[in-house]
Amino acid sequence: MKKPTTSRERLLLIVVGAGVALLILDSLVLSPLLKAWQGRGVEIARLTKSVGEGRGMIARAERTQATWAEMQSQALPDDPAKAEQDLITAFDRWGRACNVELGSIKPQWKRGTNRYSLLECRVDATGSLSAITRFLFEVEKSNLPLRLDSVELTSRDENGSKLSLGLLVSGLRLVPLEVRR
Repeated sequence: MKKPTTSRERLLLIVVGAGVALLILDSLVLSPLLKAWQGRGVEIARLTKSVGEGRGMIARAERTQATWAEMQSQALPDDPAKAEQDLITAFDRWGRACNVELGSIKPQWKRGTNRYSLLECRVDATGSLSAITRFLFEVEKSNLPLRLDSVELTSRDENGSKLSLGLLVSGLRLVPLEVRR
C-alpha cells in the first residue's frame, strides 16, 4: 500500500525537482549562452580593433598615396639602358664631387616580381676616409631609389690613409624585367 505523502516530503520533492530542473537549465541553456556571449565579446573586440585600424588607414590614405606617387616618380626609368646610364652618371658625379677614384661600376639586372625589377650595381672605389664617407653620404641621400646591400672597406696602405671601397647597391625600377628570347 502506498503511504500518503506528507507536506514535508512534498516540499523535499519540489526542492529536488527544482534543483534538477535548474541543473538541466544550466547545462542546456545558461552555459552555452554564456560561452556564446564570451565568444561574441572576443569577436566584437577583434572587429573593433580592425575597424580602428581601417579608420587609421583611411585617415592616412592621402598621405600614403602622395608618398607612393613620389616614390614612383623617383624610380629608375622604364628603359633599362637609360636606367643604367642614370645610375652610372650619378656614381660618376658623386665620385668627382667627393674626390673618390672610381675603379669599376658593374651594373646587372635582377628579376624582381611581375611588378618591378632591380638594377644591382657593384662599385669599386678608392679614396681617403673622409672622401669615402662623403661618397657614401651622397649615395644615401640621393633621390634615386637605391639600397645599400653591402659595403666593404679595405686599407690600401699600412697607415690606412688610402681606403678601398666595395659597394653593392640595388636600384628599383617599377617595370618587370623583359624576357629575352
